[in-house]
Amino acid sequence: MTKKILLVDDEPNLLAALQRALRKQFSIEIACGGAAGLAALKEAPTAYSVVVSDMRMPEMNGVQFLAQVKEVAPDVVRMMLTGNADQTTAVEAINHGSIFRFLSKPCTPERLADAVMAAIRQHELITAERELLETTLRGSVKVLTEILALADPRAFGFAEMLRDNMRRLAEAMNVKETWELEVAAMLSGIGIVTIPPEVLLRSREGQPLSSEEQEMFRRIPAVGGTLLAQIPRLQGVSRMLTCQSKRFDGSGSPDEPLAGGAIPLGARMLKVLWDLAELEGRGKTHSSSLEQMRARSGWYDPEILDRVAALEQILALAQAAPVKPSQAISFRQLRVGHILRADVQTRDGILIVATGNRVTPALMERLRNFLQLSGIREPVYVEA
Repeated sequence: MTKKILLVDDEPNLLAALQRALRKQFSIEIACGGAAGLAALKEAPTAYSVVVSDMRMPEMNGVQFLAQVKEVAPDVVRMMLTGNADQTTAVEAINHGSIFRFLSKPCTPERLADAVMAAIRQHELITAERELLETTLRGSVKVLTEILALADPRAFGFAEMLRDNMRRLAEAMNVKETWELEVAAMLSGIGIVTIPPEVLLRSREGQPLSSEEQEMFRRIPAVGGTLLAQIPRLQGVSRMLTCQSKRFDGSGSPDEPLAGGAIPLGARMLKVLWDLAELEGRGKTHSSSLEQMRARSGWYDPEILDRVAALEQILALAQAAPVKPSQAISFRQLRVGHILRADVQTRDGILIVATGNRVTPALMERLRNFLQLSGIREPVYVEA
């Protein structure tokens, strides 16, 4: 669909003249005044590629209007067409409205058309770059979560639970933008792929670890942060992972002067949720786990800990979730897209894929390899 150009002025005759002059080249809409222009943008913020505004308008001048346009529709390219071409106006327009181009009246239709065409090209560049980054981001996160699922099925299940709890906590704390927090929770254990399987198994069985092995686990957050730092738009998530073991009083890793509110919010939330889940995973009750955490002076953000304690359903316990119907199928019937409703194990009882996973091409390949080497227990239970 062709993007629209929005012309905003308080003179209806001028708007009509500009619309007639440009309508053969562009899809033009007009708005008489800033309020009408904002109403049009709020109704369809992605329908416009360029906004051209006058400076002198009653109730809301061009700088004020374009500054609000930037909030409502940040991808829209903003231009100003005005007879008040003093330096102060130009500086304000550029600084507050992020103006792409500043045109002075009188402006010929040809000159305005050239400027609008340049603005359209700028809009195409902006949207193309954003779409490319978002596609790259989604693909990168998907690959990393699949690697985690393949390397350690139990860690992947834990990460999914942590993500759900992070979403609940963010909602309780009135955090509006949660995608970075959820990605951080989902990938918080990605560094575990560097731990040798035998060391990981001994750790989960509660066996003693050497100082070198303990150092491997201590470095998991830093390893995860380093991995994500190389992905566009995940620098914030990377920082959360790097600091997720940092205590509120500044002790713990990373070894840098960081404490209290200076620690990223996502890292402070992860610290509480991760430690709570670990304690409950060892068989402790929710209340006794929180009691033990409160006794750890200086470890946690007290506001976050209080908020978690106030949530009755902070843990995504499987028994608390609604049970979905499942069906038993043979491995030959298993397809990409099936959601597992029970762990998939080898005939020797080794976990291959944990319950709750959606079968991806990579997981299917993993299952086929185990089928050939060790055999798989059947039937396989999937969501009906």
